Amino acid sequence: MMHGQEKSRPAIVAKKPSNKAEQLAAEEVEGRAGAEGNAVEADRRRALNRGSVSHGLDRVGQTARLRKKERFTALLHHIDVESLREAFRALRRKAAAGIDGMEWQDYEAGLETRLADLHDRVHRGAYRALASRRVYIPKPDGKQRPLAVAALEDKIVQKAVLAVLNEIYEADFLGLSYGFRPGRGQHDALDALAVGITSRKVNYILDVDIRSFFDTVDHDWLIRFVEVRIGDQRILRLIRKWLKAGVLEDGVIKPSEVGTGQGAVISPLLANIYLHYAFDLWAELWRRREARGDMIIVRYADDIVLGFEHEAEALRFQAAMQERLAEFALSLHPDKTRLIEFGRFAAERRKRRGLNKPETFTFLGFTHICGKLRSGKFVVKRKTRSDRMRTRLRAVKDMLRRRMHAPIPEQGRWLRQVTTGYFNYHAVPLNIGALRAFRYQVVGLWLKTLRRRSQKDQFSWERIKRLADDWLPQPRILHPWPQ
Repeated sequence: MMHGQEKSRPAIVAKKPSNKAEQLAAEEVEGRAGAEGNAVEADRRRALNRGSVSHGLDRVGQTARLRKKERFTALLHHIDVESLREAFRALRRKAAAGIDGMEWQDYEAGLETRLADLHDRVHRGAYRALASRRVYIPKPDGKQRPLAVAALEDKIVQKAVLAVLNEIYEADFLGLSYGFRPGRGQHDALDALAVGITSRKVNYILDVDIRSFFDTVDHDWLIRFVEVRIGDQRILRLIRKWLKAGVLEDGVIKPSEVGTGQGAVISPLLANIYLHYAFDLWAELWRRREARGDMIIVRYADDIVLGFEHEAEALRFQAAMQERLAEFALSLHPDKTRLIEFGRFAAERRKRRGLNKPETFTFLGFTHICGKLRSGKFVVKRKTRSDRMRTRLRAVKDMLRRRMHAPIPEQGRWLRQVTTGYFNYHAVPLNIGALRAFRYQVVGLWLKTLRRRSQKDQFSWERIKRLADDWLPQPRILHPWPQ
């Protein structure tokens, strides 16, 4: 267990003899393939290399699962040209450029030469991480969220390293963690929470907000946490380079002493590692040893929701959690961390005490409400957060203004993409009303935009409804009931 009394190394670290065979393999650097040879042979070699890479990572994952205290001392040899190529291909084509100004299409022009050079620099230790470019995106509450846009080569190397580290940490991370993990997503976390509340004796919800988590991560603790499993100093040096690279803001590069840039490819994994040792292991142990009643835990990155049977235990856990997080330079937001009465009996109990309906809480874009089906069965109703919907509609309004004079079919295709994407996430059971409201508002914004194009050609509501039926999907529930 991590206790945080001394910062020399986390207490759960257990060293083992290094694998000599792996060390030898780490020293080998594959030679570059010759330029001659036909395309079929090149494709065959690439397929073989890809299979070899996959097989090598499979062995890493198997070792991590079988030997829980193993420290991996030789990992960099998995970062070869093929893994860098796969990482490049997996990047978003239209992602914003970093401080280097390099876009995906530019890098692709001389891809093989660039990747060979990048691979050489990484293995010689000559690779240098560039500062990230600071950008801001609006939050639903009107504030702005800072994001760090990394240089293209930093994204490539981070993504290749991420593929290796995921194999190790997927063997360690607990089931209560859902954020940014292979094969897990936001709806898995939402479903786990809904099932936990309805199937366990949950009477209270502790909605946790860690204050500015990504901006306050302690670098020393983070490296110590990573060293629990990673003994390859070359991988550790790469992580240190990314952490210390700094941020370009207002033309000035500001060094990074704390935090891990939101938006960086490697940041979600580093955040999960940090919270795995600072929170997850401790919370799971607290649940087993301290809790007398039922208790559920669901974490998605730094968004944490806990359910308790007894209020006293919830308060005791909250106080202990504050102390625990303080050991690792983290703190709870006093205004956003709330304990509320919630669950199948909350409405009846509050009514007997002369109180209003149970309070609600938000998680992953949904407001969670105590509800009932027509049969009288308790259900957790999930409704799209109204502030999130307003933010999305404002973005649609702004984009429609920019596309005001585009042909109607072009506008229709774009609005179909927007609406379909919105439905794909928000179309959960009992949320059909919010979906209809979103579509109705989009249609209204489209009508206003078309009316502004010309004072002579006044669009009627009947005409815009026909256009909407041609281009926009109808709202329907796409996600099954949580099970």
